[in-house]
Amino acid sequence: MSDTHDKLDAVERAIEFFNQAKVTHVLHAGDLNSPFVVPKFSKLRARLHYVWGNNDGDRETIAARFDELGLPPPQNFASLRLGGRRIALLHGTHPEIVETVIRSGRYHVVVRGHTHRAKVFGKKPLVVNPGEVCGYLTGRETVAVLDLDRLRVRIVEL
Repeated sequence: MSDTHDKLDAVERAIEFFNQAKVTHVLHAGDLNSPFVVPKFSKLRARLHYVWGNNDGDRETIAARFDELGLPPPQNFASLRLGGRRIALLHGTHPEIVETVIRSGRYHVVVRGHTHRAKVFGKKPLVVNPGEVCGYLTGRETVAVLDLDRLRVRIVEL
């Protein structure tokens, strides 16, 4: 998921979807925006991985809210190993950084946000932009579901 931009009802729908789908990890590619969004994730049954976006304000309080949920403070980039796969998670504000990560050859999957447009492409690595949870720019409130075994992605409208 990415680009929630304070839209609480959409965040709640995304969490409900992830819980019903019994996902084990949720990767958020940034831009939740305000500290008051973070407590909504207390209902998420999956483990949350979050990286900063360019519109996240009051980072100190956001980090404190994550700490209250027992989650580490966000970073600008996360290098994860899930299901035997190496995954890069970043917001994607700078296209040249995104391209460098994609071309590095270090990851099976690169998850990024920022553009608000759901898009999946490539194979080595698979590049996933889940679109926007908020729906403000595209009119579509979306998340992506990644099957790590088959490296297949499904874009889901909330």
